[in-house]
Amino acid sequence: MSRAVLSLGSNLGDRLANLRIAVDGLANALVAVSPVYETAAWGVTDQPDFLNAVCVVEDAVTDAWGWLWRGQALENAAGRVREQRWGPRTLDVDVVVVDDVISTEPDLLLPHPGTHERATVLIPWLDIDPDAVIPGRGRADALLAGLDVSGVRRRDDLELR
Repeated sequence: MSRAVLSLGSNLGDRLANLRIAVDGLANALVAVSPVYETAAWGVTDQPDFLNAVCVVEDAVTDAWGWLWRGQALENAAGRVREQRWGPRTLDVDVVVVDDVISTEPDLLLPHPGTHERATVLIPWLDIDPDAVIPGRGRADALLAGLDVSGVRRRDDLELR
């Protein structure tokens, strides 16, 4: 049994529909899905705003690599093209944490790099798991307390379920 936290983002095309591709594709493992948030792009900033959400998923046979491959398959289903690091994308599915796994494998860094610095991940995650912990970093709420959250806007007019 593994439990994972997946971060979803989209800033191209029908952003909400792209997030729904991920949520629908995870339906058989979905424990919880956060509200939708809108945020400015991070990294490469001259691109459209993102819609973001976080999912908690659980499955008896899927390990950390399985969550990565499942996320990549969902990205492909949404027509994602990888042209530029941190560039615009139809769908981004990041494996944030899987249980207490710490991985330094280049293709599967866990916890996901930068999670502890990204309000775009921490805020929606805390909505569905107020006791969230990032292995090796600490409690998500304590980490969020030191971040600028002004650019993270909850979109109560948009729903994923």
